[in-house]
Amino acid sequence: MGWHMNAIELSNLDIFYGDTQVTHDVSLAIAEGESFALVGESGSGKTTVLRAIAGLAPEWHGAISLLGSPRSHGVDKSVVRQCQMVFQDPYGSLHPRKTIDAVLTEPLAIHGIGNRNERVENTLRAVGLDQRFRYRFPHQLSGGQRQRVAIARALMLEPKVLLLDEPTSALDVSVQAEILNLLKKLRAEQNLTYLMVTHNLPVVSFLCDRLAVMRNGRIVEIAQTAQLKSGTLNDPYSQELLAASGGTL
Repeated sequence: MGWHMNAIELSNLDIFYGDTQVTHDVSLAIAEGESFALVGESGSGKTTVLRAIAGLAPEWHGAISLLGSPRSHGVDKSVVRQCQMVFQDPYGSLHPRKTIDAVLTEPLAIHGIGNRNERVENTLRAVGLDQRFRYRFPHQLSGGQRQRVAIARALMLEPKVLLLDEPTSALDVSVQAEILNLLKKLRAEQNLTYLMVTHNLPVVSFLCDRLAVMRNGRIVEIAQTAQLKSGTLNDPYSQELLAASGGTL
């Protein structure tokens, strides 16, 4: 695949909420252009890792590096250009009183990027939405359409990395497949790197190259997706997750 640089590197990452330590010694290297999953039960610390990379987790120790540059604490504009997050619930993450056009042009305005009309048109096209959606409000769209808008918003700044937090779990099963196919297509077209949090192993099997299994804030195993498909994960907890998913991948 010609991966030559790590898009994301985490080294001995400990993340805290107040006095509570949520993750312990998390270390990962995700190559540029790779699609990588963090899996584990609710409360295992998966989403907290995404939030720290995105600058939404205030307290952490260790090192986070994005596209070769160390990340400081807090929100960093240069990081935002390179790395965007798509949240689980598209309705909760879109402003109810802003049109889709306003939602998509806002990041361009914040970062002083011109050529907005063309960018909005191109990005709507890229996520499979007709131009007529541009002046609608989120409540006028279906769940799948809203998630397409959320993905479009994440792509507006032409980032290299997308952080995907359970991007299909709030959607109907029939729509989930459409969104997963869209994510697969976008990754190929735009050479994106994905770090996805999910508890859904068939989704990992479809979209990802490798996965890390998390339990109680620690990584217990890093494996190739091929091992997931063949049922040859090593850690007993990973095997448990596989058995719980019905073993159907």
